[in-house]
Amino acid sequence: MVAVLFGLVSGDLPAQKKKPGDDEGYVPVVAPDKKKKRDEDTQTLPPSKDLPIAVVADTDRLAFQVSPLSSKGLFTPQTREALKGLLRSSRGTIVKLRVFVAGSGNMRRVGELVGETFADKRAALPALSVVQVGALPLEGAQVVIETIEMEKRSVNPNGIAFVSGQAAQNAEKSIEQLKSALRGGGMEPEDALRVTCFVSSLEEQKNTQELMKGNFPTAALNYVQMQREPVMPAAECEAVARARAAAPEPISFLNPPALDKSPHYSQIALVTSPKLVITGTQLAFGSQESDVKLAFERLGKALSGSNARFVHVVMSHLYLTSGALTAKVRSVRAGYYTGANPPASTMLPFEGLPSLDASFAMDVVAVPDPVTARR
Repeated sequence: MVAVLFGLVSGDLPAQKKKPGDDEGYVPVVAPDKKKKRDEDTQTLPPSKDLPIAVVADTDRLAFQVSPLSSKGLFTPQTREALKGLLRSSRGTIVKLRVFVAGSGNMRRVGELVGETFADKRAALPALSVVQVGALPLEGAQVVIETIEMEKRSVNPNGIAFVSGQAAQNAEKSIEQLKSALRGGGMEPEDALRVTCFVSSLEEQKNTQELMKGNFPTAALNYVQMQREPVMPAAECEAVARARAAAPEPISFLNPPALDKSPHYSQIALVTSPKLVITGTQLAFGSQESDVKLAFERLGKALSGSNARFVHVVMSHLYLTSGALTAKVRSVRAGYYTGANPPASTMLPFEGLPSLDASFAMDVVAVPDPVTARR
C-alpha cells in the first residue's frame, strides 16, 4: 500500500533520486527552522483527549471509503459534511480516519470536529491521522477523508495485503508497478480495496484519476498533491487489497522479483491474523536523535496499550515536513523495526502537520500478540 496509517539525511546535503519502488523517494532537503518558537499553542498533542490513539479491528471485516470532494463552503463545513457523509454511507463501524487538508484550514480543529460529529451520531470514536497537502484535485476543495471501517460481516476471508508506495516518474508507471506488486502477491488489480496516489503536481499528472479508475474499478480511490511546490518522486501509489488465498502464516512479507528490494521496507505485507491494531499519527518535535527516539517510544506505548509491538508492524506511514531528517529517522527506525523483515511502508514529503513545530509524523498498522492467535 495506510496512514496514515502518514513521515522522515541529516545536515544540508543535496537530495538524491531513489529507485522506482523506494518508499523514500527524492525529497528536498530543508533544514528545520531553529528560530521557530515553541509555545503551548503549537505543541499540540493528539487532536482530542477523547479520540483513541489506537484501535483494534477484525482483519476479515475491513472495508474502505474515500469522501467525495466538495468546493462548497470553507474548511469547517466541508469537513463536517464529509464526516457526516462517510457515517451515512458506512456499512459498519469506522475505526480510522486519515484526513488530508489543503489550503489554510485549521488542522487542529479536525479532532474536535470528528469528536462532535461522531458523538452526535452515537458512533464509536476512531483513531485519527491529519496531514496537510499541497492541493486537492478540485478547485476550492479543502479536505478529503479516507476511512478504515469494519463491516458487519466477513468480506476478506483470506486476509488482506498492504502494498508499499511505488515511486515512479509518473502516475501511470507507479500504477503499473502497483499492479505488478499485487500480482506478485497472488492478487489482481480488481482485488484492491483502496488505492491512494501521491503526486508532485496535479497539473502534470492530470490523468491520474482516469488511470486509477481504469485500473482499480472496485477500489476506493484518492489522490493528492504532496506539497505546493513540485517534489520528487513525481508519483507514488500505495494500496490495500483483499487476498485471494490465505497465507500459511499470520504475517508474510513479500518482495516480488519484478520490483526493487530495499533493506528499509517490504513491498507487500500479507496478513491473515484475525486482529489488527491501527494507530493514529504520532507527532515528533525537534530534529535531534533523542527527539526522534522519543516519538518512536510514544508510538511504542500506543501499540503496547493494544497488546502489540514494533516487531509485528505490517504497514508504516511516515509523513515528512523536512528532508533533513530522513537519514536520522531511518537509522532510529531500524532500531525499533527489528524483525526479520521490515514492514510495508510509504514515506513522503508533505506540506505540513497539525502542529507548526512537528518535524514528522507516523502511523502504523500492527498485528497484536500473540500473532498465532485464532478465533
